[in-house]
Amino acid sequence: MSPLVVTLFLGAPVVLLALAFLRSTVLSKYLDNPHEKRQACRGWQGHSHRARYHHNHHARNKGAGAAYDAATGTATAHEGERHHKGHDLPAHGHNPSTQTGVKPNEDLALHFSHEHQHDHMHHGQSSLAGRHDDILYARGTTADQHISHQDHSHTVSHHQKHAAVDTKDAAYSETDAEKGELGTSPTKVSTNETEDGRRHRFSRFYRKYKIFFHLFIWLFFTAWWIAGLVLHRDDLGWLIPFLLYLAITLRIITLWVPITYVTRPMHWTWNQTGVRVYNLIPEKFRLWAAALVTIAVFLVGSMVSEESANNTRGNRAISLVGLGLLIAVLYATSRNRSKIRWHTVIGGMLTQFIISVFVLRTDAGYDIFNFISYLARQLLGFAQQGTSFLTTEDVASLPWFLIGVIPPIIFFVALVQLLYYSGILQWFIGKFAVFFFWSLRVSGAEAVVAAATPFIGQGESAMLIRPFVPHLTMAEIHQVMTSGFATIAGSVLVAYIGLGLNPQALVSSCIMSIPASLAVSKMRYPETEETITSGRVVVPDDDEHKSTNALHAFANGAWLGIKIAGMIVATLLCIIAFIGLINGLLGWWGRYLNITDDGKPYLTLQLLLGYIMYPVAFFLGVPRGELLEVAELIGVKIIANEFVAYNSLVNEPRYSGLSPRSQLIATYALCGFGNFGSLGTQIGVLSQIAPSRAGDVSTVALSALFSGVISTLTSASVAGMLITSERIETTTGSS
Repeated sequence: MSPLVVTLFLGAPVVLLALAFLRSTVLSKYLDNPHEKRQACRGWQGHSHRARYHHNHHARNKGAGAAYDAATGTATAHEGERHHKGHDLPAHGHNPSTQTGVKPNEDLALHFSHEHQHDHMHHGQSSLAGRHDDILYARGTTADQHISHQDHSHTVSHHQKHAAVDTKDAAYSETDAEKGELGTSPTKVSTNETEDGRRHRFSRFYRKYKIFFHLFIWLFFTAWWIAGLVLHRDDLGWLIPFLLYLAITLRIITLWVPITYVTRPMHWTWNQTGVRVYNLIPEKFRLWAAALVTIAVFLVGSMVSEESANNTRGNRAISLVGLGLLIAVLYATSRNRSKIRWHTVIGGMLTQFIISVFVLRTDAGYDIFNFISYLARQLLGFAQQGTSFLTTEDVASLPWFLIGVIPPIIFFVALVQLLYYSGILQWFIGKFAVFFFWSLRVSGAEAVVAAATPFIGQGESAMLIRPFVPHLTMAEIHQVMTSGFATIAGSVLVAYIGLGLNPQALVSSCIMSIPASLAVSKMRYPETEETITSGRVVVPDDDEHKSTNALHAFANGAWLGIKIAGMIVATLLCIIAFIGLINGLLGWWGRYLNITDDGKPYLTLQLLLGYIMYPVAFFLGVPRGELLEVAELIGVKIIANEFVAYNSLVNEPRYSGLSPRSQLIATYALCGFGNFGSLGTQIGVLSQIAPSRAGDVSTVALSALFSGVISTLTSASVAGMLITSERIETTTGSS
């Protein structure tokens, strides 16, 4: 980099911070509330209670809130005044989302009387101009009747200190509660007024001089980045630190500069281009136009590349027809076909195809997603150090499920609890909620789980939204489970690569499953209820896991991780043993009909599913002479697990002669946790997170397993359409 570029890059944040500080100082008497400046704040966005609400958000919710009050009889004489003030949350009424065509959710977390906002501790006042998507926090929504509600007047915790409300308003009523949380009666924490006073003094000191704290942090990382740039000027070792430094710089700038400087031009550009084109199409033709464009993209993308060996246009056409049949099956078996949101389905399938093109046909796409997967593996790999301390390094390296999978889950649950305490997770979920509701019409909780599952796993991804799980709709629970079944995790990816399977096929399949699982689940189980993270986020309270500090939060997470790990082990053991019992009965029954193989029982669930999956293998585009072999592998994956199927694909002689195209399609079709063993894992995790929803989890479990398997098969179909002669050999690996 030239000295001029470096100078401009380093000087711009200083100038912006200085201007923001001057603007904030001059306008402080107009923008600041003196009472709020005295409130004690903690956390990522601060946690002093503040009943402040934005006028444009009220304009959207006013009508729905009034209708809700009229129906429930909760409106008061002062309701209208509170709506028009534009600064306070209404005292009563329903807080609706921007969803259409769904019935209102009676969850207490969506009632204004239970909601409040947190002050922006780290933001300058000038940066708050135009903000209207702040996260709301709910209180008094705990509902499991075996949990005694914490008395807000006698306990002090991270989530309670910011709630400057009358304790009578936050009192718990078991008969009013709608949603639940797990656990046992929480232990009350005594208040240390002296320590609390010190924290309040530090909070006030920080709020007064936070611009200097931010400037110090930025200068510290600037020095770190420059040192790395000097030491690694002859290689690319400076690139990743630069990206981290850039992210920190941008975040600090947005704490002081209104984000509307960026979003307004983006909104204007979108309104002048995409919205105008959309409005030119008559409403009754919009859905068909979107479908035709999607089909055209699929046809062009799959047919333009040259033919080679088994990778003919005829086989690609079969894969394309197979994808259409999978969508038709989902439509035919949908729980409510009239409620299917085709925006989500078409957008999800198109996104899956675009991602597959980016990953399969460009080196940059593969490198980017492989790096993300590497980071996830590194994060979960730190649990091995704890396992080595408790046992030995040799034991920690054993390829056992109990050793390789369970400890990372416990560690990750504790880490997530710490991130939630600090407010980081709420911030990310809020951003996901706004973007994915705009793009795919799915909730923020669903988007977070779908995006995280390929990197951290099905159990860990559900933990990312742990406080929301008791408040999820049935369709959201179905989506969360489908995402877990549709892909594998970064923690086991390295094991499959070690078998000889090429990482490009595995990584691309994982990424393609993100939009595929969203589209498939929303066809199979459409959303009919209002959610708390669609377009806006309401964070429910969590009485059992409220923590007094970060160490307490981490310890609570470790204990919850142990309970979840125990549930996973128990359910896996029982379900796999039950499958063995069924195979034993089938073998005994088949022996009397001479259905044996060298005197050994031959009739098993795997064999039956192999024949059932025979037409599936055909429509995935597998060459004719290898259909039964690939179909049996898919059956083994569903009954046992993907590891057994992959091991057979690589090591058993009968599969060694498969063509590269068949190996490729099999690699994609097996790349998911969609099996009966994982069914026990998901039921165990979600039931432990939210015992009050255990029945709902079990109700949708089999449907979610079916949807997860279909999601994985759609990725195999797309791969069969897109793979080229240049990549087909390298994508099948050494198997």
